[in-house]
Amino acid sequence: MLQSPTNPILPAPHKVTSDRHHNAMEAYWREVRSIEEEGEEEEDEEERQSVDEVEMEETWLKEAGLSFLVSGITSSEASLPLPEAVISTLTHQQAAIVRTRLDTYNETLRKRNRQPLRDVREIFAEPEDKSAELCPSPPPHSPDSLPGRYHTTTKTIRRSAHRVRSTPPIFVFEDQLTEHPSCSSLKAPLANTNPSAPVLSISPPACCWRRADWLLRDSPYSEGVAEHRLSSTCWDCRTFQGDLSGKLQGLTVVDDLSPRDLTRVGFISHIELSTFLLALGVQTKRSRRPRTKAQEGTVFGVTLKSLLENDRKKFPGVKIPVVFQKFLSILEQSGLQMEGILRVPASVARLKYLRRELDRHPEVFDWSAVRQVDAAGLLKLFIRELPTPLLTYTHLPTFRSLIGISSELHQVQALQLLTLLLPEAHRETLRALLVFLRKVVSHQDQNRMSLWNVSMVMAPNLFSQCNHGKRHSLAKQREEMEEAMGGAQLIQLMIQHQDLLWTIPNFLLAQVRQLNQASNQKQLILSRTRTYLLKKKKNQNDGNQITKLCEGVIQVHAPQHTKVSMAIQLEEKTTAKDVTARFEGQNSPPQHLYEVGGNICERRLHPDCLLLGVYKVNPCCDWVIKPGPVSPLTAGDLKS
Repeated sequence: MLQSPTNPILPAPHKVTSDRHHNAMEAYWREVRSIEEEGEEEEDEEERQSVDEVEMEETWLKEAGLSFLVSGITSSEASLPLPEAVISTLTHQQAAIVRTRLDTYNETLRKRNRQPLRDVREIFAEPEDKSAELCPSPPPHSPDSLPGRYHTTTKTIRRSAHRVRSTPPIFVFEDQLTEHPSCSSLKAPLANTNPSAPVLSISPPACCWRRADWLLRDSPYSEGVAEHRLSSTCWDCRTFQGDLSGKLQGLTVVDDLSPRDLTRVGFISHIELSTFLLALGVQTKRSRRPRTKAQEGTVFGVTLKSLLENDRKKFPGVKIPVVFQKFLSILEQSGLQMEGILRVPASVARLKYLRRELDRHPEVFDWSAVRQVDAAGLLKLFIRELPTPLLTYTHLPTFRSLIGISSELHQVQALQLLTLLLPEAHRETLRALLVFLRKVVSHQDQNRMSLWNVSMVMAPNLFSQCNHGKRHSLAKQREEMEEAMGGAQLIQLMIQHQDLLWTIPNFLLAQVRQLNQASNQKQLILSRTRTYLLKKKKNQNDGNQITKLCEGVIQVHAPQHTKVSMAIQLEEKTTAKDVTARFEGQNSPPQHLYEVGGNICERRLHPDCLLLGVYKVNPCCDWVIKPGPVSPLTAGDLKS
């Protein structure tokens, strides 16, 4: 029986006995029967056919930001870089995955007498030794070469060999040099071929937790699998324990990045996830999206995107459907201490009545008549009836495939990469749900809903069952039982480590910086020249201004303040909140410091972020002070 680890935020679950295991499984099958009673239709086997191979590879390449390879049309969107720029930022393992996918796509087209738009050799130069492609640890490179981890054999990049891109930041822990089993690879930073480029090897912030250093490394998760496969474990797996919330200060989360940078994070996450799962020996296969009947209602069976478009007419900027927030608000106000919350089913007839009334008259619906048990039932019904599941048809098979991963850390890492791929509406709604579920578990002494019980109840709602009501052999029933347990285990991990799911590991941010730099070289040069000329002109007009910033000095701009700008000398421990404090008044709203331009579009810096590290990684960025974001929906709005 799976047992959840101790969690400092969630109460430590009691030891799971056979009776508790039986009760949890009873709750699971009771939830399944409740779903059947509500009359959900079964899905035809034909509608779950596997996706055609060409369609599958084409979709994969598009989701990796390589649409030009299969469509032949360059998108006008600035968020879509050229494929050569994407590939130039990948590791050898990641590039090998892309090459294999493109090769398979082109070969399948040829078999069907269709000419591919781009030959794989146009994108990848032939390596001298093919075995080097799949080597997790490439041989040492000469001092004149680029870092060996990164794939740099695209013909476009070779033609522009005079343009040197900087290496990503290397985070070296002092104790790693003596404790980490693989510390030999960390004793010296990767060679930097550009003498004028900033040194990117910086010390981690003092607030970072030693056991979470895998979030701070510049090496992708896929490169850490080799040690695990050799000995069935690795350093990170042995030291991974408990909850990391409160230990992630200074790191970047999805809300901190601009839409353009977040799109590019998705491209790299998509490629890395495939590389990571292949290295772990996990096979995934997508299914064709089933046909769904058009819904006549205005709430249930409506896509999250449509709901948000309607809600934003009244609440601009809202990220989570208002009706979903209403369900959560009712449960949080008076249902967290109710025994069996989420587990105790509501009356089927009453749920149908409430659903009908809410679909017909959502603007004048009487929310005061909704009891806690009704809100719980409506919440689960809303999730199940989404035309596109909360975890999406695209990614549900991959979520299910994670059940077979033996390492809990690797499951969490894969879940993190997967949630970064979800559309914004689905990701934000999932985040709100997980926050609520964590609150339910934190009251388990009153509501008798442990972490495992909550996970078992929510499993059939998030991982929809395709075979309700069908009789199967004993072996098939055992398989369904294992799937139920595995799905509950994934939800348990998502509740426990939800703060990690929205955190962007440093290797992804470093690769996005490289992608921006590779795809915007001309624009970056023009921007630097224009900025320099403007600063020079301004300094000439004001003799009291500093003519040239010294090393380690940044110019912070605050266009909405009386202090329009300020030069600040960065010290080793200078944080973002140290800078914003100089611009905040007694009654002024919270301010945030943003890193703008250079090798990033825009990034909001965490208050505890050490600025000297950012300065070394992106010395040409602008530093801008902006007010904090305003919540588009308040508790008072929900009550109205």
